[in-house]
Amino acid sequence: MVLTKEELISSLQNEVRILVHLASKVDRNQLDYRPTPKQRSTIELLRYLTIMGPNLIPAIKTGTFDGAAFGASHAAANAMNFDQVVAAIEKQSGDYAQQLGGWSDADFRGEIDMFGRKTSRGAHIVFLVLCGFAAYRTQLFLYLKACGRDELNTMNLWGGVDGPMQG
Repeated sequence: MVLTKEELISSLQNEVRILVHLASKVDRNQLDYRPTPKQRSTIELLRYLTIMGPNLIPAIKTGTFDGAAFGASHAAANAMNFDQVVAAIEKQSGDYAQQLGGWSDADFRGEIDMFGRKTSRGAHIVFLVLCGFAAYRTQLFLYLKACGRDELNTMNLWGGVDGPMQG
């Protein structure tokens, strides 16, 4: 594995930290913003992020995606208000350490076929969860910019901090 287990967990926790930082920039009056009618609104995007990783990690562990469990998680997320969504995302930091902490190197290297892709569990976690976080937080960042948060910059998106761009 290219990343150690500890590096993978730390990377997932960093994604949670950055996402919570970006969520703190959301104007509650713009939670229903959506770029086009068929795209998720800001609150819908954040609600999805409460369930993406927490549902994918067990699926990757077993090699079987549980659509019913995902549907139930999705329904529960849809009932959450903004504060509950942010709290659920924050909770994921500890959850990733707990869920992945007991995995062995062999667990990460074990191959599964999921969503039409046969590869190792570790690669699935990187491609689906870690990269998913990067993609969806970029989407959230773009929503924030479209809603007038011109002061946000690359430091917010990639560092999860306020500050001037580093030269």
